[in-house]
Amino acid sequence: MNEAQLRRVVEEVVRALARQGFLKEGECGCKSSAPDAKAFSDRASGAARPPASAAAAPRATTVGTAGKVFSGEWAPYKPHAPAAPAAQASGEDVEHTGAPDCPHCGTGPQLDENQLRALGADRIGVCRPSKKCSPVARYVDHTLLKPNATQEEVAKLCEEAKSYCFASVCVNPSYVALCAQLLRGSGVKVCTVVGFPLGSTTPTVKALETRDAIANGADEIDMVINVGALKSGNDGLVASDIRAVREASRGRLLKVILETSLLSDGEKVRACKAAKEAGADFVKTSTGFGGGGATVEDVRLMRETVGPLMGVKASGGIRDAAAAKAMIDAGATRLGTSASVAIVGGEAAKESKGY
Repeated sequence: MNEAQLRRVVEEVVRALARQGFLKEGECGCKSSAPDAKAFSDRASGAARPPASAAAAPRATTVGTAGKVFSGEWAPYKPHAPAAPAAQASGEDVEHTGAPDCPHCGTGPQLDENQLRALGADRIGVCRPSKKCSPVARYVDHTLLKPNATQEEVAKLCEEAKSYCFASVCVNPSYVALCAQLLRGSGVKVCTVVGFPLGSTTPTVKALETRDAIANGADEIDMVINVGALKSGNDGLVASDIRAVREASRGRLLKVILETSLLSDGEKVRACKAAKEAGADFVKTSTGFGGGGATVEDVRLMRETVGPLMGVKASGGIRDAAAAKAMIDAGATRLGTSASVAIVGGEAAKESKGY
């Protein structure tokens, strides 16, 4: 189906909905056959219609390779939350404590299913581990990125992620749709990699990869920066590279992989600042394929650079519970590892390269 055919289908759907009284035509961008084409009515809230100038504005529409249509109305990513008033007054950031009085989290009383539904929720995700594990599980991106990973291995990865309630599974793009199907309703996110593992593709290609991944069901994107551009001092290209993926990610969680083993401390700081300024949600140490992995020193440097309100993911070479704890103590809020089960279940990790 080409773009013109797709547009005709969308217009027919809008007209059909208008005939049934679900909406009024006019603002959708199609040519109305009805005599009183007007803006959409906000039936739920009774809000006033937008001004005519807003209704006349063109809207962008893109089509992912999986066939899903994205309109221009998607909610853009939100900038990092500002520090609490007390922190702003003192000029200092306040760390998340996870306690009920945390100025950032603002956690309140726990609500049961009926209370949540009364507030308007029509779908509730619950993740209860079926296997005994340590609290570290909630930090873990359960990872399988080797090029020879089979469908059976990916299916096992998803089952383990559900059993231990890991934060996500991290897989290559070709397995995103499968993982999205296997993890539906589990509370475990689907994470994939973009520009992986070299980071040397163009911003346009990385943006296309990102849109394709989202169309197939990805919740989180881990992108590799252009390492060569950073080392060449071309910070403008590094920033535009990250921004291209940020814009294409349409509000999904974005982690920026620095490949720290190839960088000097000064380059790590510049990369972290570029990621933060571009609106990324996390900075991440390594691909696991670049000749080195996460170190406590790198995690600590990255945390000091981005501050307390941005995520830091340690990945590569984390093989046991002691190493995982050291990364968390240094400031990591997410861990990428293929030894996840051994780390949270108290088993002996098998020796392997990369993740």
